[in-house]
Amino acid sequence: MKSEVRVDWRDPMEDRIELGDVAADKITGFEGVVIGDTKWLHGCRRLTLQPKKMHEGKPVDATSFDEPQLKLVKKAVVESTSDTGGPHPEPKRRNDPRR
Repeated sequence: MKSEVRVDWRDPMEDRIELGDVAADKITGFEGVVIGDTKWLHGCRRLTLQPKKMHEGKPVDATSFDEPQLKLVKKAVVESTSDTGGPHPEPKRRNDPRR
C-alpha cells in the first residue's frame, strides 16, 4: 500500500488572524471583531473577539479564545492604529491662592 504525502502550499501568514479581522469560534460559532491579542508564558496565543450583537440594548461581552480554535471570517474590517492617544504632557496646576 502506497502512503500519500499531502503538502499544503498555502502561505501560513495569509490566514493568520490579526487585530481588526472578523473571526469565529469553530466550536460555538461565536463571531466578532478581534480587539485583543495576547501571548502567554508557554506560547499560547489568545485572541479576544467583540461581537457586533446587542443583548437588551447592551453590547455582548468580549470573549477570548485560543488561536487554533478560531477561523478567519473576513480580513481587516477595522483598521488598527498605533496611535493610542498617550502619553500626554502633565496638566498645569494653578498656583495656590496667597494668604
